[in-house]
Amino acid sequence: MSKNIAVIFGGISNENEISVITGTMAANVLKNAGNTVIPLYISRQGDIYTGDGLTDINNFKGDNYMSFPRAFVAKGGIYALNKRLRPKKFVRVDVAVNCCHGGWGEGGGVCGLFALNGIPLASAGMFESAAFMDKYFTKLVLSSLGVKTASYVYMRDLTGIDEAEKLGYPMIVKPAKLGSSIGIECVENREELENALSAAFMYDDGVIVEQFLKDRREINCAAYYAAGKVVTSECEEAFARGDILSYDDKYAGGGKSVLPADIPKQTSDEIRAITEKVYSKLNMRGIVRFDYILSGGEIYLSEVNTVPGSLSYYLLSSGFKNFYTVLQAVIVQAEEDFKAASEKKILTTGILNDIRSGAYKTGGK
Repeated sequence: MSKNIAVIFGGISNENEISVITGTMAANVLKNAGNTVIPLYISRQGDIYTGDGLTDINNFKGDNYMSFPRAFVAKGGIYALNKRLRPKKFVRVDVAVNCCHGGWGEGGGVCGLFALNGIPLASAGMFESAAFMDKYFTKLVLSSLGVKTASYVYMRDLTGIDEAEKLGYPMIVKPAKLGSSIGIECVENREELENALSAAFMYDDGVIVEQFLKDRREINCAAYYAAGKVVTSECEEAFARGDILSYDDKYAGGGKSVLPADIPKQTSDEIRAITEKVYSKLNMRGIVRFDYILSGGEIYLSEVNTVPGSLSYYLLSSGFKNFYTVLQAVIVQAEEDFKAASEKKILTTGILNDIRSGAYKTGGK
């Protein structure tokens, strides 16, 4: 049965352009399967645009997207606006898919927006979105679950540089709330550390300085929940041109990957088990990618991406056509979860009826 599906992407984020790639991909997969897709693009300024043409990535070259109608999310759907920015047309939305990378789009803002307006969201929930958007909170959550991560120091300013040096060189400097490897540097000495920290603080108010794990191998595993179980993907190994995966490695063809990863079955099974454990313990939803590092015979969970690039279709399917089955599964799950939540009671105490008239007025004596 065809559905009205909103696909939201872009955002006030350094990863806005990467999100456009993910959003237009998902929109076209859903559209080609016979659904009515309502694309919602959030510009870097925070304005929302809609229109069928926004499923075409070519309309994001230059500022072409600005020729499309502005829009806002309302109870149960979307309002497209006229040129005077007044509501012109209401479109009912059955379910939405979040394709925003970084910022409030990935960090819980989109979850809250659709929750407040009574629209099921077939993506990660509010808690995991907010927690895993911040690498420091990620460390805290994973530690509470007994999952191994690399040693680190969290910094809010440059005063903690002496403490960071105790990790020993080389180290990795990461802006806490950025993704796509933006602002990440591997440093070999104090001068490089100071420069990397100064650069990182230009993008973020928090920075993780992390132990560099030697002889590292980068392994990724994706997961989603549907029909009562967590489905995990095969493990992928990503290769970097340098010491760490860079933005160019991920998006400009600089790196490469192998699927399935050439690792022992026992290691692959353990990675998939950790993935399922974290996903299940936190009652997660949507498509999520878990990024691991293998070093010295140990498995370290590095990051959790609640809106992974291209929604990790390449890990979960053999191509776009088959990926629709995955999207359909998380959409059905979102609708079931929404229905179950809607049946819960909301308490009305009647306490306001018992308040004396004028009891809480201010300004008088």
